[in-house]
Amino acid sequence: MASKIKRNQPQKRPKSKGIARSAKAESKARRTIEEGGKAPRFSLPAAGGGTVSLADFAGRGLVLYFYPRADTSGCTREAIDFTRLQPQFKRAGADIVGVSADPVDALDAFRKKHGLAIALASDEKHAMLEAYGVWQEKSMYGRTFLGIVRTTVLIGTDGRVLRVWPKVKVEGHADEVLAAVKAL
Repeated sequence: MASKIKRNQPQKRPKSKGIARSAKAESKARRTIEEGGKAPRFSLPAAGGGTVSLADFAGRGLVLYFYPRADTSGCTREAIDFTRLQPQFKRAGADIVGVSADPVDALDAFRKKHGLAIALASDEKHAMLEAYGVWQEKSMYGRTFLGIVRTTVLIGTDGRVLRVWPKVKVEGHADEVLAAVKAL
């Protein structure tokens, strides 16, 4: 007689090739920041020493741009573009802060190597990255992992989110953000 099927027993599931995630991690990965809402507060260690916080920019516009990793091609291009346009952002009433999960010493080396004049902040614990909804599941070369999705957030003088650019393409992006700041 053929083998009997055993009922009410859990089926074996194949192991996933991705990452194991808790319900809490799932929830945080889906969090997004909304235009018109209050920008989440933060205080992070900064390149060059000290800290940078949302409160430091009260009464000024703030461009927060999130990038995956210092000294990689796209991230370097983006940082150089924002540095090139920094004087124009200042005249338009906005400051710029780049945020990644890199350690501060990597940010210091990145600034020095490329002559970057913009503020760079480190969120190695990912709390701020999660609050802004940019720490998400990513996939590359068949591997799934958590990382920063390149995003830019424009915060107004009142601390409210004016605009969000998700999944940024680097080419021409800093110019586009500057145009939005000037239009305010």
